[in-house]
Amino acid sequence: MILRRFGLVALPLLLLLLSGVGLGCYFETNDDLTIIELLRGTTAAAPVTDLHLYFHGYAALWSQLYTAYPLVPWYALTLYGLLYVATVLVFAVLWRLLRPKLGVGVLVLLLGLFWGVAWLEHGFWFNYARVPVLLAGAGLLFGAQRTSARWALLVGVGLFGLAWLIRPSVALLGALAAAPGVWWLAGRRGLPLLAGVGAWAVVGALCLNLTWSPEAATFRRLDVLKSNLNDFQLTAPPLQPLTARDNLGLAAARRWMFSDSTLVNEAFFRRAAPVGPAYFLLHTAPAKLAALPAQLARDYFPLWLLVGGTWLLVVRRPGPRRSFWLVQLAYAGLMLGLGTLLKLPPRLALPLLDFWVLSNWVFLVQRPGQAAADRRAGRMLLLVLLGAALPYGYKVYHRSQVLARERQQNQAERRRQLRLAHPARIIVADALGSTYKSGAPFAEGNLPGRNQPAGQVDVAGWQTLHPSQARLRQQLTGTRYFPEALRRLGARPNVAWVLTPEGAAILNQQLRLAQSATPAASLLEPVHPGPVQPETAQLYRMRVKFPQ
Repeated sequence: MILRRFGLVALPLLLLLLSGVGLGCYFETNDDLTIIELLRGTTAAAPVTDLHLYFHGYAALWSQLYTAYPLVPWYALTLYGLLYVATVLVFAVLWRLLRPKLGVGVLVLLLGLFWGVAWLEHGFWFNYARVPVLLAGAGLLFGAQRTSARWALLVGVGLFGLAWLIRPSVALLGALAAAPGVWWLAGRRGLPLLAGVGAWAVVGALCLNLTWSPEAATFRRLDVLKSNLNDFQLTAPPLQPLTARDNLGLAAARRWMFSDSTLVNEAFFRRAAPVGPAYFLLHTAPAKLAALPAQLARDYFPLWLLVGGTWLLVVRRPGPRRSFWLVQLAYAGLMLGLGTLLKLPPRLALPLLDFWVLSNWVFLVQRPGQAAADRRAGRMLLLVLLGAALPYGYKVYHRSQVLARERQQNQAERRRQLRLAHPARIIVADALGSTYKSGAPFAEGNLPGRNQPAGQVDVAGWQTLHPSQARLRQQLTGTRYFPEALRRLGARPNVAWVLTPEGAAILNQQLRLAQSATPAASLLEPVHPGPVQPETAQLYRMRVKFPQ
């Protein structure tokens, strides 16, 4: 009993703590810190209580907690806590599955090795999207393994609900990835669990669609259109030559500058960046598909070895195997489809591979077999894990060194930009968000730079689509219209413009377009003119230009 509690409760916590101390914790993208800045109200008129697309309910709670206790990393504490819960549930599933076949010592070793090659990255290279996939899938497997207990059913559906509130589409992906394991664990007895998940998803989607405000619905549609262009490359060249205005809108959209809703809107996307299935299939998809297998094999070779090992064991054991191979085709199709039609970043690729491996293990163990065959299977899995642990451990260590250097460089760049802005009370920036990548989850309240301005206006990044940004402009300048808000900010002495040359050039074009009928134009110019890299932020000021 003591060893069981250690393996299920203490071991996951110990492993998470050891990896954090030994390797560090890094944000995979800049999304997490961007969200945290919105929740804190640093980049908004007030702490944001509704992110619309994700963190339903969480955002309202976090914004209040950050207001009351701003130095506590509430975001990281919550999501890492849920990651720990998912880890405990997966360990519980494996313990119950393998304990009749393996001794306690061997089982603890196997859990530790599995965590090292298949789970460590989730806490080490963190992104919020990992949590709903893992939590939804782990909750379903746990509930399916204990269908005779009503409380387990409630746990499975309840955890899916928590995952769904984080990001609905990603939680559904986790449920889909775990579905084969659920079926092989419970068969028809798992249908109430899947029905509960389906009911939650349908009712939740209806509630969202019925309660969304018009601005939230517009934000959602624009977010999809933005992703089609910048994330998924689903768009095709426009059918007709673009106007100068639409060319400017396309340049701004490709640089993630969405603030001007008169320039970048739904009609603009239909004209300038239409979704083109034929163009995508002929030009974009082949390149994405060609790069995907090599990337997955390079980054996650231990998981592929485990998948291949299960294939070999299934081939060597008697009994019907058709369902198994159909599931293998489904997993492969899911990963290739996501990687080709959308994208398959590490925050989704590893969780999907985890559930692929777990489902295959369930199939092997649940099938009736001979004790000798079971022992051989256990030894093979241990050998694969042991063989992959050393090279994969080196790979993770090397990645930790790269991420540590990236964090150091990004923090130095952020300090430099904040020094440029000092002592201004408001900073207008297009490159601060890029310095959030590889940030420290549990140091989120101690971002580098003591002289941070009181307000921050981001002019680049996905958050420029969020309705909170228009409210921020209204509070600071009295108008939501982006070019006019820029002009009014430029007339104030306590505003610092820290921009890249390319970003400043696009803003100047937007200002010219908005002021084409006026005799004088407010334009941005560098405080210290001279050669500079296109992506290097420097200090600008706004001057009124009169025609010669």
